[in-house]
Amino acid sequence: TVNLFKRCSQSVVHITTTATAQRISPGGFTLDVFEIPQGTGSGFVWDAHGHLVTNFHVIKDARRAKVTTSDGETFDATLVGYEADKDLAVLKLVEGSRSDRGGSKPGKKPKPQTLKPLEVGTTQNLRVGQSVFAIGNPFGLDQTLTSGIVSGVGRDIKSITGRRIRDVVQTDAAINPGNSGGPLLDSNGRLIGVNTVIYSPSGASSGVGFAIPSDTVRRVVNQIIRHGRVLKAGMGVHCAADQIARQMNVDGVVVLEVPDGSGAAAAGMRGCSRDAKTGQVVLGDVVVAVDGGRVSHV
Repeated sequence: TVNLFKRCSQSVVHITTTATAQRISPGGFTLDVFEIPQGTGSGFVWDAHGHLVTNFHVIKDARRAKVTTSDGETFDATLVGYEADKDLAVLKLVEGSRSDRGGSKPGKKPKPQTLKPLEVGTTQNLRVGQSVFAIGNPFGLDQTLTSGIVSGVGRDIKSITGRRIRDVVQTDAAINPGNSGGPLLDSNGRLIGVNTVIYSPSGASSGVGFAIPSDTVRRVVNQIIRHGRVLKAGMGVHCAADQIARQMNVDGVVVLEVPDGSGAAAAGMRGCSRDAKTGQVVLGDVVVAVDGGRVSHV
């Protein structure tokens, strides 16, 4: 455990965020814009290029993010992209933004020893009872290690958007406010999850925590780094607003347009058109069900 912490803690960072606020002077003639603390969380180094992974809810609505590494150096970080449905976000350290506890030292790039990516494992073979370790910054206490076991696998939780995150890892390792975005590790120090949420009436650790599985993290993060977002499957059609479908007395989603080269075009779907003689709109295809489930709105 000592060696695991010594090796893996160098990959864990403390993230602080600020938001912008406005203040009107007493006379109402000037408007002051200033930054206020937004929140804190954890994250970890993904690769040697300075990419970091954390939870989306850690950086949501933030104007600026600062990252403190295990050796006390602080860097500005920019948002590369996020996937709110999976509560994941990717940041990147800004070159030339380094400072440390002793004061500002501008113009320094992140040192190679600072950027030590975690080895990414898989959750496919996880077993209940397996030992796990969480490293993070609960309550602002940097580099805190807690341990526990895998309490359950294949769980579902709701993301910040209300969409389900599937196959999450349940653990009794202590996870508290500030741990969000930090890594959950197996006994070999490999990433098996991103600590995300706890079930607790008090808001403190109750022994029921959940981590986004590393297989999901790998897929989402690699797409964000490559494309700036997650590429999702879709028909590639433009649909009418729900009120238009109601006005047309249609039960389903009205397809307005089918772009050339889209999957929907290849499948022969048709959008709405206009009759050349009468000028009236001719209804095209209507989506009434997806994967066996009926749909009535966009």
